[in-house]
Amino acid sequence: MIHFVLLISRQGKVRLTKWYSPYSQKERNKAIREISGVVLTRAPKLCNFVEWRGHKIVYKRYASLYFCMCIDEEDNELEVLEIIHHFVEILDRYFGSVCELDLIFNFHKAYYILDELLIAGELQESSKKTIARLIAAQDSLVETAKEEASSISNIIAQATK
Repeated sequence: MIHFVLLISRQGKVRLTKWYSPYSQKERNKAIREISGVVLTRAPKLCNFVEWRGHKIVYKRYASLYFCMCIDEEDNELEVLEIIHHFVEILDRYFGSVCELDLIFNFHKAYYILDELLIAGELQESSKKTIARLIAAQDSLVETAKEEASSISNIIAQATK
């Protein structure tokens, strides 16, 4: 099971967090500090697995972001690396070569993509095409809602003149 997902910049700023196990806010902050301290200071040639508090942290660096996932000790690290890579490929496909700024300004879309990929710390959908189709459907719903809200605003504005 994946306990949480962290996306951390090279400067140590958290860009995305998703918690699948119960942690208090104090525990979350402490975990983020500890994990970012360990991951950011590791040499690039070292393996991408770190033991941490009876769990394993699996991480991978893509451009300026570290994608980290905390898993149980007995879980398969290579499978989690594949999940991280799968998530990055979906982000790349959606944003067109995803970068840190895409995640900063469109964090809600990144969370939506992660929610389509993982549920309760387990892989939900392995098909990139299915996830892309679901994201496109969600985007079209958002656009329709914006258009309806705009037309309602126009009707109200005309009625109050």
